Amino acid sequence: MPDQTRPGSTSLDEAVELTRTGDVWLFRGRTLADRTIRTLTNAPVNHVGMAVVIDDLPPLMWHAELGRSLPDLWAGKRQRGVQLHDLRDAVTVWDTRYGAQAWFRQLVPEATAAMEDAVLTTIARLDGAPFPSTWKLTKSWATGRLRYHKDTETIYCAEVVAATYQAMGLLPGHRPQNWYDPGKFWSGDGLTLEGGATLGPEIAVRSDAAG
Repeated sequence: MPDQTRPGSTSLDEAVELTRTGDVWLFRGRTLADRTIRTLTNAPVNHVGMAVVIDDLPPLMWHAELGRSLPDLWAGKRQRGVQLHDLRDAVTVWDTRYGAQAWFRQLVPEATAAMEDAVLTTIARLDGAPFPSTWKLTKSWATGRLRYHKDTETIYCAEVVAATYQAMGLLPGHRPQNWYDPGKFWSGDGLTLEGGATLGPEIAVRSDAAG
């Protein structure tokens, strides 16, 4: 369980131990790009990823970002765009490089074996897709609000999570992936999942543990 000495918070070590496939990880950074994304989407956070915890593999982070600070564990090389990273390393980079506060929300109930298979299929399909420019990101989000579908030539972080959740059967397929922004996965937005699944409250990950 999270450390109760600070309600709603836990250390990075504890968070890595607790996280499961399908848990959502949210970040609020301090860079200009981070603030721009929050302004454009009117969201309290600017980045979202999803935990992948399968068999004996270390916990992984499935997300999309501009940087290539870490090796992509699916492609075996450093690349921009949609990436699969060691989760602990990814959170540490977002803390030390971007000054980002991290939270995670647990998927309830836990992902089934079929859902995990769907996650791996989605990773194989999307890994390496490029992250859009700020203009393309804004256009993608705006067209998504009007429910226009788009291809996956470029894809940003919330779309990665939405596409994976759709493949897992947790989000309806009628809504385009670019309708989602990072704030949609924050508790205040009231995102409704399929099949009675829910996301728990945000648990803050203490930055002193990520340093």
